[in-house]
Amino acid sequence: MFLIRIYGIFIDPVQGMLVTDEYRLDTYMTKFPGGGLEYGEGSRDCLKRECLEELGQEVVVMDHFYTTDFFQQTMLLPDPAQLISIYYRMRLTGPPVFPVATARFEIPPLEGSQSFRFIPLETLDPEEFTFPVDRLVARMLKKIPM
Repeated sequence: MFLIRIYGIFIDPVQGMLVTDEYRLDTYMTKFPGGGLEYGEGSRDCLKRECLEELGQEVVVMDHFYTTDFFQQTMLLPDPAQLISIYYRMRLTGPPVFPVATARFEIPPLEGSQSFRFIPLETLDPEEFTFPVDRLVARMLKKIPM
């Protein structure tokens, strides 16, 4: 069984990297915006759909950044599956139309709660991300001059 997730990397030159704080499956999590690939959908179309649903805003999907190249089992789902995560750089089609939180987890512990915030690149800590693949991607991004 495979689970394919598609994520977007958006870095604002002033505010920093966009992340989402969510409460799902009885767990608070910090991750990149994005979500699950649906049957019949391409990876870029998935990211556009997820951003429209979550951010309420269209995005332009730019270049591919990373695809999981090691075995990673899903962490929170009852049935184990191999996770494949695909990351693209993206940009917003205009100024953010979504509310931006000022602190981590400004959401209630209700299934599906979500907020967005920016992390300044100079204070980006990969360990702030909940999932191992996101942590790896954050470490990769820290090595790139922005």
